[in-house]
Amino acid sequence: MRLFAAVLPPEDVTAALAAEVAALRELPGADRLRWTGRPGWHFTLAFYGEVDDDLVPDLSARLERAAHRTGPFGLALRGGGQFGHGRALWAGAEGDVATLRLLADRAEAAGRKAGVASGEHRRYTPHLTVARGREAFDVRPYVETLDGFTGPAWTVTELALVRSNLPRSGVPGEQPRYEAVGRWPLGASG
Repeated sequence: MRLFAAVLPPEDVTAALAAEVAALRELPGADRLRWTGRPGWHFTLAFYGEVDDDLVPDLSARLERAAHRTGPFGLALRGGGQFGHGRALWAGAEGDVATLRLLADRAEAAGRKAGVASGEHRRYTPHLTVARGREAFDVRPYVETLDGFTGPAWTVTELALVRSNLPRSGVPGEQPRYEAVGRWPLGASG
């Protein structure tokens, strides 16, 4: 299974972002970007890649402990940025970003301790990807538009383990499908 740990924003937050993305899609050159679908909007905390089925129970148990050790916290979408010279355009976060980073560190450690191979450790940058580019692309006008965006605040109350089902049809523009295969409340005793 292709898995990652994530924070999933609530419906009102994704609705506000969808309105902002609709405006971004009106900017010149927007057709050069592949826009992510609203069902796939999330904050990836730790990407595990392909995980052997026999490792999932231990990974799940460790993520549950990580969730229990982290209390609920406030967050909002705010601003944006890019990675790789326009290869990824994203909305950022404000609020208790320190706790979001702590949860990301704990999710990464859970994978490592469960024996899930992971790439090199990088400082966590909270981001929710809204578009990707196939080649380098000047997305400064998009980032400047996102600079003025602030979404509704919400309280993050759970950690999710998400399965990514990559497109197989070959249809241009088909999006990956995401399904939560585990959810654990933050701060719950266990």
